Amino acid sequence: MTRVIHTGDTHVGYQQYHSPVRRQDFLDAFGAVVDDAVDDDVDAVVHAGDLFHDRRPELPDLMGTIAVLRRLADAGIPFLAVVGNHESTRGGQWVDLFERLGLATRLGDAPTVVGDVAFYGLDHVPVSRRDDLEYAFEPHDADYAALVAHGLFEPFAHADWDTETVLAESDVDFDAMLLGDNHTPDRAEVAGTWVTYPGSTERASASEREGRGYNLVTFDETAVGGDDRVEIRRRALDTREFVFVPVELGPEEGEARVRERVREHDLADAVVLVEITGEGDPVTPAAIEEFADAEGALVARVTDRRTVETDEEFDVSFADPEAAVRERIEEMGLSAAGLDVDDAVRSDSIADANVRETVKGRVEERLDDPAAFVAANDGKGEGDAEPDDPEKASEGGESTDIDDAGGEDGADGEESTEDDAIDDERPIGDDALDDESSTDDENERSDRSTPADGQVSMEDYL
Repeated sequence: MTRVIHTGDTHVGYQQYHSPVRRQDFLDAFGAVVDDAVDDDVDAVVHAGDLFHDRRPELPDLMGTIAVLRRLADAGIPFLAVVGNHESTRGGQWVDLFERLGLATRLGDAPTVVGDVAFYGLDHVPVSRRDDLEYAFEPHDADYAALVAHGLFEPFAHADWDTETVLAESDVDFDAMLLGDNHTPDRAEVAGTWVTYPGSTERASASEREGRGYNLVTFDETAVGGDDRVEIRRRALDTREFVFVPVELGPEEGEARVRERVREHDLADAVVLVEITGEGDPVTPAAIEEFADAEGALVARVTDRRTVETDEEFDVSFADPEAAVRERIEEMGLSAAGLDVDDAVRSDSIADANVRETVKGRVEERLDDPAAFVAANDGKGEGDAEPDDPEKASEGGESTDIDDAGGEDGADGEESTEDDAIDDERPIGDDALDDESSTDDENERSDRSTPADGQVSMEDYL
């Protein structure tokens, strides 16, 4: 019998709602998964991608992750992982660094055997490159086999990857597919194989209303019984409380009624999301947010869904001007390189003096990849649904009512660009984050130094 924890979409480093506390929450949630693994003495922790929210995590996030992985290593529990779209870089991957440190194993087409299970890996692959994929895996002599992959697979929401094709063309018969990218936990049986998502470990968008958690997967035909060879159980994590306050205003009702509804809830240290619908008088979102803050909320956001009289009807949200900008950027269908440039220009973590050099570096990284300069809306298939905006959401799946605006659920179930990509109500899978693995010239690497903004790249380590 082999028991593993299946997790993914931890998005360490995501400063949701621009809150440093929320940033720490994402690291703490990953730490809680590891603590459970140690307490339960499982055989391995399997991570299905998007360990980090950004391909250039800042140093505190990197060091915090290393500290968590050391706890796992000290307990003698292997950490097996694949690369997701959010953290993917053109050269070496972060999990490669952790492997060099003895803290992780990057899964691939060769089997990694733990107990009586052979684990294989399939990193995130942009839609435009999947036609060339050959699902060729080396043979194994274990009793069971599992494929760990990152992407939006059928039959789940936001799917763009044919699960039956993967299973049919693979030269290994898999007992389970342990997936990441869709932030909504789910499972289904496809062609006799269990396929499952554990969901994200923290709410990356407002659409992720269900509790967060992970899967405990047991490979044991005798213990499971019947025709099944795999048992999948979901376990909950104790994460930051989200309080959802729907307010439908009647005629002549306004701010007083909204305050009354907000006061009905315990807001202590919670993320409070107020959604206003109906009729009534104008409401100033900032006033409601200040009221919730005074009542003890960690973060408060107000979205007014009411329509206004104009030539056309549209929803108005004052929760975060950045949400409107992100929505417009998504409509533009920028290429992967364009999204890189947009992220650098609008990033809060890059000093103005460093923007020019950062943009130059990011464009240079893409020069060997012509597809990175193709617009997402030209039919090339580069754009996935995004996760609540991990501020772009679906980044894999990963959706679109962005976090600050009360947004999605995820398929990472949603895709998006780097920082605030998970807020939207689509999936987080981010094809825009290419996972090309060609390496840079060693001399070029040695000339690069750690950015002054605190972010680090693989070239600083590999």
